[in-house]
Amino acid sequence: MISFIARHFTSLWALITSPFRALWRVIVRIFPPREFTVMDTPRGNVYTFKQSSFWRFTKFCGKVGLIIWASWSTYVFVYHRPLLQKRTQQLEEAHATHARQMSDLQTYLKKYNDLTRSLNVIDDKILNSKKLDEKQKEELMNSRLKTWGELDFLRTRLTEMFTNDEYMPEYTKLSELSAEYELTRAENEELKKRTAKMVESMQAIADADIQIVDMVSKLSSDNIDDLRKNLKQINGTIATLGLSQASLVRSANKYTNPFVGTAFSPIELDQELDPKYQKLADDLELWHGLSRLDTILPLGAPVKKVRITSNYGKRNDPFTGKPKSHRGIDFAGKVGTELMAVAPGRVVSAGERVGYGTTVEIDHGLGFTTLYAHLSQIMVSRGDWVRPGTVVGLGGSSGRSTGPHLHYEIRYKGAPFNPTTFVKEK
Repeated sequence: MISFIARHFTSLWALITSPFRALWRVIVRIFPPREFTVMDTPRGNVYTFKQSSFWRFTKFCGKVGLIIWASWSTYVFVYHRPLLQKRTQQLEEAHATHARQMSDLQTYLKKYNDLTRSLNVIDDKILNSKKLDEKQKEELMNSRLKTWGELDFLRTRLTEMFTNDEYMPEYTKLSELSAEYELTRAENEELKKRTAKMVESMQAIADADIQIVDMVSKLSSDNIDDLRKNLKQINGTIATLGLSQASLVRSANKYTNPFVGTAFSPIELDQELDPKYQKLADDLELWHGLSRLDTILPLGAPVKKVRITSNYGKRNDPFTGKPKSHRGIDFAGKVGTELMAVAPGRVVSAGERVGYGTTVEIDHGLGFTTLYAHLSQIMVSRGDWVRPGTVVGLGGSSGRSTGPHLHYEIRYKGAPFNPTTFVKEK
């Protein structure tokens, strides 16, 4: 052994350090020293730096250590974090269970002391009082038995609490049950007060409801009567057209245009409600329909000064002198007399028409249109929306006419009818 050492190594220390020197040679082979040059361009200086094998190996070890640490941290965060959260939750649940157990224990002990004190008082009364009659003694004995039963129950629960590892606190039987009872009783009292106030409010609402329903019913009834009076004069005329006021009201509620608004939806109420509400809803629907009908129908005269020179029906033709049907009403007027729309509508025709001369025709909805003939000038264009009182043209004598006047027709679904009742003042 000594000869082997002497042959290959200069000393015992060389033998001991030989593995480390061999390892260092491997490290130097893998991480040889390096030199690199840096030039300071503005100043023209050149600097040379040298990195030893030890420095390069140290940096490599640092990088490998950092990678290992990051990998291990990621593994712990991904895998162990849910376990830690679960363990934390278990600890919180155990802490909450312990707190409930301690609450139960305090409640049980307090109740136990109170019952023991009550039992001692009862025993003292039974033993030391000589003036008790049989009934009083029986009541005291029953009270003693009841107290003893409660003590026995508490003793059982306390024994179970200290000896049973799987004991779960039954806090709802005493501590929380008592608190819940007090809370419920307080809420019950509050609910009683609120109920009393609600009953008073409901009574006030019921009284107000009766007054409002009566007032609205009277108002709708009065307005319905007024509107019916306005439309009464045309009932005969619309009957000849195969219409009725009720059917026109339904159509008016469904009709829509920019001046009367959108369609009216009927109000349908629960049949179990008081019938007065449905009657009121029906009255309001009728009121709304009559009001819209009063606006839509072409009621009134198209001129400010009304002087009728020729009525609707049979007459002698001014050109031939022979009897001929006159399809409208003629209003006297001068050239340039302003002719007005009698109801809201849309101009569907504005121009020349054979026999009528210069004409304007307005569609008012529900099938009713008005025609203005023999005009000297048109003041509107086809497609225009007009309001009541809008000047649609000026009087003249164009077309088949013997002199300045307005030939005025009201048509239903394109067929003219006697407009006399429509022209009269409402």
